[in-house]
Amino acid sequence: MPPAPLGLTFHPVTPARLPDLSAFMQAHGKFRYCACMRWRMRSTDFSSSTKQDRVETLEVLVREGKPVGVLAYLEREPVGWCSVAPRETHAALERYRALPRIDDKPVWSVVCFFVSARVRRSGATRGLLKAAVDYAAAQGAEIIEGYPVEPCARLYAYMGSPATFRAVGFQDATPPGQTRAVMRYFVK
Repeated sequence: MPPAPLGLTFHPVTPARLPDLSAFMQAHGKFRYCACMRWRMRSTDFSSSTKQDRVETLEVLVREGKPVGVLAYLEREPVGWCSVAPRETHAALERYRALPRIDDKPVWSVVCFFVSARVRRSGATRGLLKAAVDYAAAQGAEIIEGYPVEPCARLYAYMGSPATFRAVGFQDATPPGQTRAVMRYFVK
């Protein structure tokens, strides 16, 4: 994938990149607070866990070789994150009534973006989403799904905007009558 603006590069989080993920979490307290476990853990488990529990759980997933996401780098520094993994690995998402599965097809879900302030508004989110699609496709995904919200939405602001998803080739797949958006990318 060609570099994004600012010369950003993107890499899936693997055990070898765990130190980079840890450095990213240390540099970004808001990201570290959740450690991108909000959708992966059942709500009761998330509520009863500590910040350190969530960090350790994410690190265990990485050490086990499970897909968790993609990091963006400016030179060698991790400056952005996109969570992408098979939907069934997101226990809270699977139970969330506002975003039920729309069919029985296996999908990978994009549930979170976090971008360092110094690279925001540079195309980093779009680059992360494209890298997430490429990673999921390389792992055999045929459908990648996202749940974007309009800018200025108070809740779920980290889930990306519809415009970003459209720019990468996602199509609206929201069922009639559902208020939360579902967008899908179909791997060719």
